Parts: sequence; structure tokens; C-alpha cells
Amino acid sequence: MKDLICIVCPKGCHLQVDEEHDYAVSGFGCPRGIAYGKAELTAPTRTITSTVRCRGGLYPRCPVKTSKPVPKASIPAVMEALNGVSLTAPVSLGQVVLADVAGTGADIQTTRSMQQR
Repeated sequence: MKDLICIVCPKGCHLQVDEEHDYAVSGFGCPRGIAYGKAELTAPTRTITSTVRCRGGLYPRCPVKTSKPVPKASIPAVMEALNGVSLTAPVSLGQVVLADVAGTGADIQTTRSMQQR
């Protein structure tokens, strides 16, 4: 039996997931808690938010995130790929910075526009 706190909504339900009984979930306040509890123990994923270098922009870094959640085990590879990225202003909101980052099927996209200095 694993204890988790659901992060799908602000409620933060305390879930109990029984691995021995087909990942039966209890303690949920909504159906999304069931899906989260099972997924967290069978194939955990996370949306990654970070920043990358931006030359010639108003700020030295531009915020980015993955277009969809990536497997938790892939996070180090995704972060390593982001270390090598350097954008040049101007940058538009939603611009794809890296396609299929680290073979995850997710793209890295900007989360703000960046004007030139």
C-alpha cells in the first residue's frame, strides 16, 4: 500500500494505492484522483518548466515548458538538452525550441514572448 497526495487539483486528496490489488485507489475526491494514483505508480510523468538562454532579449533567460508530460525517468535527459539551447530575440509565445526532446514525443515551447533590447 502506497500513500500519495493527489496533485491534479488544489484539493490535495490523500490517496492510498494498493499495488497488490490491481492498483486499487482509495481516498480520492474525484475520478481524476483514481487515474492519477494508478498512473503515478505504473508510469509517472511530469510537465517540465524551466528557462533557456536568450541573446539580445530584454531578459537573459526565456521561460519554456514541455508541450505534454514526459516520463519521470526522462527528466535528466530533457534538462541536459535544455542546457544546450540558446535563443536569439525576438522570440514569440509558443515557439517550438526543441521538437521531440530526448525522444519523449514532447516539444519544448516558450511560455512568453521576448522582444529585442
